[in-house]
Amino acid sequence: MDALRRVGVVAALAAAALTPTATQAQIQGVEVRVVDFVGNETFPADSLRRAIATSETECSSWVFRFLIPVCPLFGWGERRSELRERDIPLDEQRLERWYQVRGFRGVDVSPTVEIGVDGLPAGQHVLRRWSTASRPPTRERVTVEPFEETEVASVRFAITEGQPILADSIAYEVPEGFEVGGLLDGLPISAGDRWSTLVLDATRDTLIRRLRNRSYPDADVLRQTVLPQDEPLHAHVTFEIEPGVSARYGAIRIAGLDRLDETTILRTLPFRTGDPYQVDQLLEGQTRLFGLEIIRNARVERDTEAVQAPDSVVPLFVQVTEGDPYRVRAGGGFNTAECFNTEARWTSRNFMGGGRVFQLRGRLANIVGGCTPESGEGDFAELTWLAAADFSQPWIFSTRNSFNASLFGERQSVPDIFIRRAVGLDLSLARAIGQRASLTLSYSPELSTLESAEVLLCTGFLVCRREDISVLTGAQRIAPMRLNLTRDLANSILNPTRGYRLTVDLEHAARWTGSEYRYNRAVTEGTWYSPLVGSAVLAGRARLGWVGWGEFTGGQDPIDIIHPQRRFYAGGASSVRGFGEGRLGPRVLAVDNPGALLEPVSNGGAGCLPDEIIMLTCDASALDDRFITSRPIGGTQVFEANLEIRVPLGRDFEVVGFGDVGQVWGAGQTIDPADLEFTPGAGVRYLSPIGPIRVDVGYTFRESERLSVVTQQIDACTPATSVCLVVDGSEIPYAPTGAIATLGNPVLFGEESDFLSRLQLHLSIGQAF
Repeated sequence: MDALRRVGVVAALAAAALTPTATQAQIQGVEVRVVDFVGNETFPADSLRRAIATSETECSSWVFRFLIPVCPLFGWGERRSELRERDIPLDEQRLERWYQVRGFRGVDVSPTVEIGVDGLPAGQHVLRRWSTASRPPTRERVTVEPFEETEVASVRFAITEGQPILADSIAYEVPEGFEVGGLLDGLPISAGDRWSTLVLDATRDTLIRRLRNRSYPDADVLRQTVLPQDEPLHAHVTFEIEPGVSARYGAIRIAGLDRLDETTILRTLPFRTGDPYQVDQLLEGQTRLFGLEIIRNARVERDTEAVQAPDSVVPLFVQVTEGDPYRVRAGGGFNTAECFNTEARWTSRNFMGGGRVFQLRGRLANIVGGCTPESGEGDFAELTWLAAADFSQPWIFSTRNSFNASLFGERQSVPDIFIRRAVGLDLSLARAIGQRASLTLSYSPELSTLESAEVLLCTGFLVCRREDISVLTGAQRIAPMRLNLTRDLANSILNPTRGYRLTVDLEHAARWTGSEYRYNRAVTEGTWYSPLVGSAVLAGRARLGWVGWGEFTGGQDPIDIIHPQRRFYAGGASSVRGFGEGRLGPRVLAVDNPGALLEPVSNGGAGCLPDEIIMLTCDASALDDRFITSRPIGGTQVFEANLEIRVPLGRDFEVVGFGDVGQVWGAGQTIDPADLEFTPGAGVRYLSPIGPIRVDVGYTFRESERLSVVTQQIDACTPATSVCLVVDGSEIPYAPTGAIATLGNPVLFGEESDFLSRLQLHLSIGQAF
């Protein structure tokens, strides 16, 4: 009777809502300010709000509510919601149904609507109220005075949940002789859980998928629930498992081929005719086909047009659509680390058949060098380039394996650290080892030279003589072996909103690999993404790295050293964003021209005497900043962590608040959490078709510190044999020797840091991680 009465009430309310009345006319345009729930003990209010049509006026963005509070202060940026009386009885039904499918069969929902005056406290000067809390529903006019102010509505749903139904027992019926194995492990429901049709459906779907991955393509599962009359809140659930006939793959029919051949398609698929049927392999095969660059679309499914086959054979149909065999791409951009840059590539997407890929690519950066402080000055700001030829074999020895080779030449600059020229080869063999997981073994021999690395070599490794520096910066072989494990479960390449990525990279170089530098290096990095309220996303990243070195055998005497390229540097647009590129960690002050130390203080110099430089007792405290450069020297251990909240602003923009922390430690330094640098900041992204265009501003709290001063040593000279130094407009009988030396008096650096100088701007393409 209660159920019939409730249906009658809802029908009466719905009929009243659909009949134009004076009351309904008055409700038109009434803003809904509050929607709340009372009595919901099991489920949170935000879950219930998603189940109904009635909503309250709210800020269009989390940013306008908390970061820039224009919504609560001025009402700007709000998404207005108006009361529709006909939705109230329907929302009552929606909520009751929502609870019932989750095990609360006796739930009762009673909505109440109050229409009052905007700006007055809740409960005061209510104009009208109607409710279904009493049966039949009542409408009440509380006041009769005319009001000119804006009317607003408050909607409340009073919920009496009642007792849930419990699944007292779960039974599984299987055919006699059927091997269950691990089929029933870790299912969504177990005895004693709250009964829910949603969970029962999930359990059924899980069982069916597991069976179809065990070679039973037509498996089905029937479920039944028994509720005893004397115990209506205690359910007995039975799943009847009907596996059907075990089957294998039959003939594979392929359509849509143009330049590719059937052999290439069959090699790419993870199964063969005669293999046991697994439904997940159909999706995996489709994914692998998309891995062939020439494939634009692919579909793998059961062949419904095949000649009738026995139940134990499943014929398949593969439909592919090929793209253009050749592709040319070019583009350009700007970022704070490299200024203006451009790149181009030409790709043959079916090179010599078989889905092989051959590519020529080139890149230029620092086209207008020195346009930002992060891009460096002098030699560091000159043009950098890369030219490479790449080859990819999509399968080798197995459908799970792929082979890649790359031949390259490049000039790369790490501002204020070193400049590298190299030619080399990269060979790699990758194997798919699981769902979106791969293991890659690679060998990367190269011949490289270094420029402007004297400061790093002297301060980092005590290699300060000109002859030793010439050996280390000359052409030397680096030939590491690498093992890389990657698992990528993020839901997007350009802008993920959920999932995670994990990378572990191990590297070893020794004499047997053909390397003149010996070292071991390990890096692990993980990123994760999780949705927050609305469309906001919480993203995090952590990176750990360590490198240990052995002897360098390229000179006359072995030296314990690691190539500067393999040291760790931190700071930058994708690292700790309160610092410029590579600026976090150990550093020194470099005086490129030792003559500046001899200049009088009135000219911005240090006022030192030549003998003070030779004896390394010169005090450079008075030296003007224009003669001195902060030079990072990197380290052997690194830690970085990032956390940011990404909040959409419409379809094309998002704002970000972030906090980064990290540090680099040199050899012999103890890792101390107190050394970590924390940098908060904010940014804006424009979500372009090529990826997010990103502007970030970070803030550093780093205080002044005493840093060593490095310069060239000087010695007596004669104008006839060398170029002597000029000090205060006059030539003196001293000249640089080319050897690097560290002065004995460290200098306090960075003591005058106002707010603006602590800000670090980054402009780049792509999310930070």
